[in-house]
Amino acid sequence: MGLRFIFMLTRNDRTVEDASEQLQTALHLGVRHIGFKDIGLPLAQLKALNTAIREGGATSYLEVVSLDRDSEIASAKAAVEIGIDVLLGGTRVDDVLPIIAGTTIQYCPFPGRISGHPSVLEGSIDEVVASAQTLAAREGVHGLDLLAYRSSENVPALIQAVCAAVSKPVYVAGSIDTPERISALKEAGAAGFTIGTAALDGKYPAEGKDVPHQLARIIRDVATLNRHISPFHKENLTFAFGRFSDTWPPHIAARVNNMQIKLARFEGEAAWHFQKHEDEVFFVHKGRLLMRFRDRDELVEEGEFIVVPHGVERCPAAPEGACEVVLLELGPAPAAGIVEDRRTDAGVSHS
Repeated sequence: MGLRFIFMLTRNDRTVEDASEQLQTALHLGVRHIGFKDIGLPLAQLKALNTAIREGGATSYLEVVSLDRDSEIASAKAAVEIGIDVLLGGTRVDDVLPIIAGTTIQYCPFPGRISGHPSVLEGSIDEVVASAQTLAAREGVHGLDLLAYRSSENVPALIQAVCAAVSKPVYVAGSIDTPERISALKEAGAAGFTIGTAALDGKYPAEGKDVPHQLARIIRDVATLNRHISPFHKENLTFAFGRFSDTWPPHIAARVNNMQIKLARFEGEAAWHFQKHEDEVFFVHKGRLLMRFRDRDELVEEGEFIVVPHGVERCPAAPEGACEVVLLELGPAPAAGIVEDRRTDAGVSHS
């Protein structure tokens, strides 16, 4: 699983008043993990927000910021009533687990000692690790919500120590506002992270301070870290065919999974032949392809394609001059794609 970006519709540990508008921006940009806090808006509005998140195809998160036992119990009950997917935060596991038992809520409490508002993580790295191990060992705890950037300790070392000590996912929260911090938690082994205030207030280094630019840049940075950025650019078929001048033997232009995309220039007529195991697709880019079968001839024009099943004899030809063809074949295949080196007056048999 790649590093998960969770966009929090929150500022200073409170759900923002314009959360619904910000949600639509996030969904439009393709954010698929979106959360909010249990304070800042009435319960009815939080329920509507959660419904909108899920209807938009995203996973919903509620992060608990309650500081006392009664408030945390109330928050857990609210989480059940709202119907969220993931419950983040909180420290009173013994009180929360019975409340969410029997639901589909995934629970990720805070390890360590949490105090203040906005929340601060207290304790040494060893103390936080010990807390994380205790929590992760509990049945019903699916992961941890680590307030790493609200700690006075060495944050990368803290994240790495906690991630190494537990086998469950660790999500990092608290003042993540630079690509360097995201990269550091990725290297430390975190499963994901939350950003709220930084994006809403335009603090993340992006092309613009508005939320669309902020989110777009965060998404791009995370995609780069997850290696979800394609290294490939578009190809022009005319230029691609211009790289070679020989006829019949196909040239591999690209590979997609176990499929090879090949380019071939046909001229004249090949020998009768067939593929033993793989079907083939012939797309005509330029010219006209005559595909002769035992029962008929098919004239394939520019912009058309034909599928030839394996085991079917065929004799491809280009009687009106060179014909440029794009082929799709399963690989690996013989180096030049030639089944038999049986030459005719006009070319080489191809498969």
